[in-house]
Amino acid sequence: QGAVKRQALYACSTCTPPGAEPAGICLACSYECHGTHRLFELYTKRNFRCDCGNSKFKNLQCKLLPEKGQVNSGNKYNDNFYGLYCTCKRPYPDPEDEIPDEMIQCIVCEDWFHGRHLGAVPPESGDFHEMVCQACMKRCHFLWAYASQLAGKEIPPLTKASSLEDEGIVLKVEESEEQKKEIKKEGGVEHHDTKEEKQLEQFNEPSTSSGSALLNTLILFQVVTKSEEPICKLKELQSKPFVKKDTATFWPSNWRSKLCTCEDCLKMYSELEVQFLTDECDTVLAYENKGTSDQETERRDPLMDTLNSMNRVQQVELICEYNDLKTELTDYLRRFADEGTVVKREDIQHFFEEFQSRKRRRTNRMQYYCS
Repeated sequence: QGAVKRQALYACSTCTPPGAEPAGICLACSYECHGTHRLFELYTKRNFRCDCGNSKFKNLQCKLLPEKGQVNSGNKYNDNFYGLYCTCKRPYPDPEDEIPDEMIQCIVCEDWFHGRHLGAVPPESGDFHEMVCQACMKRCHFLWAYASQLAGKEIPPLTKASSLEDEGIVLKVEESEEQKKEIKKEGGVEHHDTKEEKQLEQFNEPSTSSGSALLNTLILFQVVTKSEEPICKLKELQSKPFVKKDTATFWPSNWRSKLCTCEDCLKMYSELEVQFLTDECDTVLAYENKGTSDQETERRDPLMDTLNSMNRVQQVELICEYNDLKTELTDYLRRFADEGTVVKREDIQHFFEEFQSRKRRRTNRMQYYCS
């Protein structure tokens, strides 16, 4: 599928040991091509294409897709691909680290960091959804302007503007010259029979002309925006005082929606290679929610659907067959678990061939009927 927007990745230290070029493999290849190898779990990374079997692997061909490009130039690598994390470049779990400390992933560089190595203490309640590490805050220094307003704070849900002015709309009321004269007359100003007044006498008659002087006597409501130029949220925040620190920052769930998307800011995101920050679907939470949704869709039990369409006798027969299958399959798979080996497609195919063969032998010896 090319570079996947976000997927679970692994690194194989058996095929790419320290000193070799870093490489990442997808979940499917971790089972099919590297089942007995030593793997590092990288969790999820964005815009990555599986390297399995390309030029980074000298003596291995991908079983799922043998024909692959030599390199994936769009992939990005770091020390995670050698099983090292954080600024301390230590493995996880670290057998030499006696301090209990969870690791948090930076959503920009996607490296993992110990909580004590972020320059700031993570919120005790864990009440944050994303973290940007110290190095990425230095590189993406514009985030400090947002941090003063958003980082470490819960953002209230969006509410509808309470007035037209809040939505950037004002009403302009213009008076015609005739209205102004009428006001003057009522104020005691001497009346003069002018050409304009003679024209007013004709206004009682219908007119189809769009340029009719009648339009000049009406109150004109014009809805206009306060400014035709798009307002840059970033410049507004930068005009207010804010403090840059040498620390990581912790952000609430919907903070990305508050980032400015004006033309200048979009260009800046592109130059810094952080365009993904404006994409709500880029978040790990969105990835996990999609997985949960897919699982719920697949969770319907086909056995129960089938049973509901059968009579009582057929239901009993099907349940007996199902229990036999479940018992034999469980015993078969337990051998793989005890040996610590990966179950492959061929193993499952072999099991069902043997199962069908045993079933035929049983039914050929004796026919029975339920009543």
